[in-house]
Amino acid sequence: MSDPIEMKLAAMGLELPKSSPSRANFLPFKQAGKLIFLAGQICEWEGKPQVFGQVQPDYDLAAAKKAAEMCALNLLFNIRAAAGSLSQVASVVRLGGFVAAPPGFGEGPAIVDGASELFIALYGDAGRHARTAVCVSSLPANALVEVDAIVELR
Repeated sequence: MSDPIEMKLAAMGLELPKSSPSRANFLPFKQAGKLIFLAGQICEWEGKPQVFGQVQPDYDLAAAKKAAEMCALNLLFNIRAAAGSLSQVASVVRLGGFVAAPPGFGEGPAIVDGASELFIALYGDAGRHARTAVCVSSLPANALVEVDAIVELR
């Protein structure tokens, strides 16, 4: 492994999944010029959902953030597939985060921070991004979190 971003990831005790299969009839990413538009990724590992259902009243914020981080790892897998190297990212432009939650739950953005914090840790200022984080009634495969992204390549 010679990619500096993947070495940073490993130093954080994290790794990319070996696969990140699409769940339906769509592309995992689409490149337009220097931008890569990444399809939403749920909190699954190598195609197997890991964290399910809506946020519960006694939820663990740290565990929920790890679910969002898992989404980001799947996004990084697809960035590498699109660009050939995670070091080709010039800027993380935007993240969109979705959290399955009951009406009135207002802490969805704190959960999506799990994805944002990983991109910032890996890319520094280039990882800082515009973001939307919303709560929804349900997500594919009954997942807790889904995150999509737009990144700019060098």
